[in-house]
Amino acid sequence: MGTTGGSIRAEIGYSERTEREPFFYANAHEKDFVPLKPAEVEIHDARGCDCSLDVEGFTLIEHRTAVEDLTDLEEVGRVHSGEVAELLKSVTGADHVAMTPFGILRFSERAGANDRHDNSHPARFVHVDMAKEAAAGARAKTAPEGREIVRSAQYNVWRVLSDPPQDVPLGLCDYTSLAESDLLPCRAIFDPLDGSPEWGFPNYLLQYNPAHRWFYYSEMHPGEALVFKASESDPNRAQMMPHGAFDNPLAPEGSPPRISLEMRGTAYWFA
Repeated sequence: MGTTGGSIRAEIGYSERTEREPFFYANAHEKDFVPLKPAEVEIHDARGCDCSLDVEGFTLIEHRTAVEDLTDLEEVGRVHSGEVAELLKSVTGADHVAMTPFGILRFSERAGANDRHDNSHPARFVHVDMAKEAAAGARAKTAPEGREIVRSAQYNVWRVLSDPPQDVPLGLCDYTSLAESDLLPCRAIFDPLDGSPEWGFPNYLLQYNPAHRWFYYSEMHPGEALVFKASESDPNRAQMMPHGAFDNPLAPEGSPPRISLEMRGTAYWFA
């Protein structure tokens, strides 16, 4: 692995198609059935690139928060959720944003914190946050009543809480390089650590296609937010963004383990 003019080469966690439908758990990954078939690919540094939410499917935004400690999930729900809603309205031009009321902390394995936090493993397999039909149902469920909605879209807002360089960054597959036939139906299963009942929904993994173009943002810092598209009602806009964690070959030994926070919101445009 090495650099090639603003890009790196690293293994991406592709999967292969099998007769049995794959599934994965939020916590008990020893029970997963994910038919991994990793491939080494070129991953371009998106810094300086003009990437948009509606074309490539992702963009990087400068964003500051009033929350002193973003690992405090109670404060994240109380304060940061509203900040992210305003961020999404600003960057998308949406009229309304319905936020998932909680954040998701993730830690690279070197942090040794995964057993203490729910759904906290970096996703080593490329996936999409929710399958198309399930996402459409979720958007309908949180739609504000009494308004005529002409468009809706789900977004993931991802930020690092640790200093650069990240040992396990997030890779994103450019939507314009994706064929829908590359998506492998699977099921995401949430098994809460508090003993609550398991629940799940349809999702996708990704099989290898040499046409895929991969990107990441180098040297991310806590004053930035990576926004990417999870689903979209307009078929002519980017959606179903494949993404996954990978080992950064440029991170020196002893780099701080990655800590990141995900927030999710659904945007609506009114007639």
